[in-house]
Amino acid sequence: MSTVSTGSTSGVAFDPYDYAFQDDPYPTYQRLRDEAPVHHAAADDLWVVSRHADVFAVLRDDETFSNRMGVSLDASAWSPDAHRVMSFLALDGAEQSRIRRLVSAAFTPRRVRELTPEVQALTEHYLATTLERSADGDADWIRDLAGKLPMDVISEMMGVPVPDRDEVRRLADLVVHREDGVRDVPQAGMEASIELMTYYAAMVKERRAAPTDDLTSALVAAEVDGDRLRDGEIMAFLFLMVVAGNETTTKLLGNALFHLAADPGQRAQVLADPDLVAPWIEETLRHDTSSQMLARHVERDTEIGGTTVPAGAKALVLLGSANRDERVFTDPTSYDVRRDKAELAQILSFGTGRHFCLGANLARLEARVVLDELVRRVADLEVHAERAVRVHSTSVRGFASLPVTFTPRRS
Repeated sequence: MSTVSTGSTSGVAFDPYDYAFQDDPYPTYQRLRDEAPVHHAAADDLWVVSRHADVFAVLRDDETFSNRMGVSLDASAWSPDAHRVMSFLALDGAEQSRIRRLVSAAFTPRRVRELTPEVQALTEHYLATTLERSADGDADWIRDLAGKLPMDVISEMMGVPVPDRDEVRRLADLVVHREDGVRDVPQAGMEASIELMTYYAAMVKERRAAPTDDLTSALVAAEVDGDRLRDGEIMAFLFLMVVAGNETTTKLLGNALFHLAADPGQRAQVLADPDLVAPWIEETLRHDTSSQMLARHVERDTEIGGTTVPAGAKALVLLGSANRDERVFTDPTSYDVRRDKAELAQILSFGTGRHFCLGANLARLEARVVLDELVRRVADLEVHAERAVRVHSTSVRGFASLPVTFTPRRS
């Protein structure tokens, strides 16, 4: 094995908390892949993995690259107790398999498919409002649709009452937001996490006393070989769903519109051909994925791409970089809704292996229904990029505000 001190020899500055980096991380990713594919960012003591093959290998090897400290690079979230708020995402081996098996008994593919009418109804409702505001010059894709629909879908599935949903959405936003100059979870984010967990504790208690037909009740009732989920385990999964599931789908919908609008030729093609909606979604997931990076705890000295990473280190795998690796993807910096399906099959936006995202089917369902309906009802669209506002987060990438103007199809 060879030890390479890439942090001191490459000259690449990697600071995931820097707002300028968050605005556009891709030039830094390119330099990392070219100059320091396994880079030691000394300031935060992170071992940053950027090439597709290496990211894939790390994600598939949870015996060496453990989830037991969580997946966040934030110091306060890096703990053996991370599973208390991130469920099986912060567990390995038999413990991870147990929770995932029980959760999967409630969160079934059938339950996801059965949400389709609800997603369609919400899409029609919010899109009608968005088009009305567009006619008045005041439409915001995030405020009016993308920031509302995923939370409503998850809340409906969980059994969160309609009057509570705006507050749950506000708290979830605070959990992922990062403040300039604060190299950790801000105080507001910590307080929001506590509020959400308190809210879910009450929900679980209510369902144990009076079950309904929602996901929370199904989690309470889930049983595999006589084993059941404890209250804290259910609360952690609900927290994971509302933070990871809601935020990433909102960002996917925003990124899809932003990048398509920037290319008049492709925009015209997609709006004229509903069959391009599915590849539009997949190319968005590749080109500008919502989830940019995940942390892993290194269990033993190991070699990645010719570099020895020490036991006890925090490895950071860059999903956003892997999806732009020219070793896998043709002309990776170009946004191409007609990209080869074989290439799109290699994207790592939802991870791989035993920790492959359980909510991937739900995210794709929501995006497909929303964008299908958009293509059906809209003849053209313009994103006002100069007024767009990005979310500042170390984990997710997308927009807090995306002003748009739509040209509706004539009846």
